[in-house]
Amino acid sequence: MSTILSFILAISILVVIHEFGHFWVARRCGVKVLRFSVGFGKPLWSYTDKLGTEFSIAPIPLGGYVKMLDQREGEVKPEELHLAFNQKTVWQRIAIASAGPIANFIFAILAYWSLFMMGISGLVPVLGQVEIETPAYEQGLQSGDRIVSIADVAVDSYQEVSWQLISYIGETGHLPLTVEDSEQVRRNIIFPLNRWLSDQEAPDPMKALGLQPRQLPIDAVIGQVVEGGAAADAGLMAGDKVLTILSGETFTAIGDWREWVAIVRENPENILDLMVERDGSEIAIRLVPAAKKIEDEKSIGYVGAGLEPSVIPAIPSDWIAETKLGPIDSVVQATIKTKQLIVFTLESLWKMILGDLSVKNLSGPITIAKVADSSVSNGLQAFIGFLALLSVSLGVLNLLPIPVLDGGHILFYGIEAIRGKALSERTQIMAVQVGMALLMSLMVIAFYNDISRL
Repeated sequence: MSTILSFILAISILVVIHEFGHFWVARRCGVKVLRFSVGFGKPLWSYTDKLGTEFSIAPIPLGGYVKMLDQREGEVKPEELHLAFNQKTVWQRIAIASAGPIANFIFAILAYWSLFMMGISGLVPVLGQVEIETPAYEQGLQSGDRIVSIADVAVDSYQEVSWQLISYIGETGHLPLTVEDSEQVRRNIIFPLNRWLSDQEAPDPMKALGLQPRQLPIDAVIGQVVEGGAAADAGLMAGDKVLTILSGETFTAIGDWREWVAIVRENPENILDLMVERDGSEIAIRLVPAAKKIEDEKSIGYVGAGLEPSVIPAIPSDWIAETKLGPIDSVVQATIKTKQLIVFTLESLWKMILGDLSVKNLSGPITIAKVADSSVSNGLQAFIGFLALLSVSLGVLNLLPIPVLDGGHILFYGIEAIRGKALSERTQIMAVQVGMALLMSLMVIAFYNDISRL
C-alpha cells in the first residue's frame, strides 16, 4: 500500500507540473482550456472556474491532460473561434506544446536548488579494500586512495563518482581517473573500455571496476533469528557473537559481520563449524546453510539470521562530504545538474538505439513505484531528488519527436512553419498510428523488464 501511495503521490505531482505548463501558456496565448485533469477516467472530483475550465481528479493515476477548445475535436461556436487552439499561430502552438516539458525542467532546477540550499551529504570517495583480479587492482589502486576527479570533473562524494561512471556505460575508449593517496600524492589512472557493460541489466559501474567504499568494522553479533531457518535449527540465538568458522579444512577468525556473511553465502548446504560467544562462554555450533538460487542458476547460502543494529558504529564526520550553497550558487549548480541529467537521458536513449546499452535498463511504473517508496522512506531530501530526476526524464521523453507526444506535435508544427501549411490530415493520422505503435512497444518492454525484476 505504501508503494502504491508513493507512486500516486510522485506521479500526481509531476503530472500537475507538466500539465500546468501547457495550461499556463495556453491561457497566455488566448486559448480556452476546457478541462485540466489529473488522472484518466470519469472524474472523482471536479470544479469549474469562472473562465469555464473544469479542474478534475480522475481514478487512473497514470498521467493527466489539458483539453483545449479545438475545431478538430468538436464544434466551436462562432463567437469562440478566436479562442480555439487550432486558430492560433504556429509559434503559439509550438510554445503551448513545449510548455509541459519546460515546466518539468524548471521544477527540476527548483528541486535541486532547494537541495543545494539545504545541503547535500555523501560519503567521501575514499577506497576501502581493493579486491584482486579487478580492474582497480590491476591499475594499482589501493585501500585509502581518494578519487579526486573523473575525466577532469571533480568529485566530492561517491554519489558524484557513480553519476560520472554511469555516463561511460556502453562507451569504447578510455576512462581517466585521478586519485590521491594518504600522503596527498596524486596519480592518473586510465581504464580501457570496450562497449563497457553494454550487455548488462542494471549495470553497476563501481562494482565492475572494483571500487569499494571504505567500511567501518561491524561485530558479527546475531541480532535476530528467523524461526524455522538454518540458524534457528542449529541453535544460534540473538546476542551470539560469531568468533571463528571452520569450513572443511579452512579455519577463519571472524572480525567483521561481512566476513561471516561472505562465508555463509559461499557455502550453500555445506557444513560450517562455528565457535560463538554467548553470555561470556564459548559454544560450538554446527551450521548447514540452506541453498537459494539466484541469477544463472547460481546458488548462495543463507541461514535466516540478521544483524544486531546496536553494533553498527556511527560514521565519523570526516567521512562525510557536505555541499551547502547560497541562493545564487544553488541556482547555478541546480541548472548545471539539470542540464547534465538532460544530456545523460538523451545519451542513454541514443546508446539503446545503437545497441551500446541494453533495453533491459528501461523501467516502467512498477520500478518507478518501488523507487518512489524507497525515496519516501529515506526522507524529504531523497524524495525531492527522486522527483527531480523523474521530472527530467518525463520532460526529455515528452520532447522526443514521436507523434502523440509533445515532441511529435512540435515536429508537425515545425514542418508547418517551414512549408507554410500543415501536413495533410491523412499523413498526420498515419504518423500518429506509427507513434502509437512505437510507444506501445516501449511500454511493453518496460512492463516486461519490471515484471522480470520482481
